[in-house]
Amino acid sequence: MSTYTDQPYVLVLYYSTTGATLDMALQIARGVEQVEGIEARVRTVPSISTTIEATAPAVPESGAIYCTEEDLKNCSGLVLGSATRFGNMASAMKYFIDGTGGEWATGALVGKPAGVFTSASSLHGGQEATLLSMMIPLLHHGMLIAGIPYSEDALMTTTTGGSPYGASHFAGSEDNLPLSSEEIDLCRAQGKRIATLAAILLDSQLDSK
Repeated sequence: MSTYTDQPYVLVLYYSTTGATLDMALQIARGVEQVEGIEARVRTVPSISTTIEATAPAVPESGAIYCTEEDLKNCSGLVLGSATRFGNMASAMKYFIDGTGGEWATGALVGKPAGVFTSASSLHGGQEATLLSMMIPLLHHGMLIAGIPYSEDALMTTTTGGSPYGASHFAGSEDNLPLSSEEIDLCRAQGKRIATLAAILLDSQLDSK
């Protein structure tokens, strides 16, 4: 995964509590980096608390570092992921998205491709509702939403997660099921698709200059 460079990148931004959404993010990043000239930048967001005394460290103890304003506004594409919370994204991700008014006001994300992904502990735990609800703020940002087409065979064969709206994962009641082979295939396909679209759009912008 990339560090800070001048190379175009797709931001894979996730929030994970048990590690399942992180595992998906890493597979999506692998898909992104199958596209020549596009890097994957994996970032997370801090947890939030109802107690004002609780604060997050400036750098997380493990995993991806926290997403910055620069990470978001300079990306060439975005894949946004969160565990399912009652058919919606987790509060930490919603809090982060609610703070992106500056990017909305300047149109920093307008015309850039985006996708969404999620994980839940039950097989019918609101994954698709979560994916659809996560698209809404991205549409307000003017992003170009891309799902996963049925040309991906795993959409028809999966018995766990997977959706045309975006990659999903069935983590099990103990939140300990690994990603299935179909889920991995769909995560990588989604990352590759967003990166491919980003590369096409970047090329068209260069051609128009």
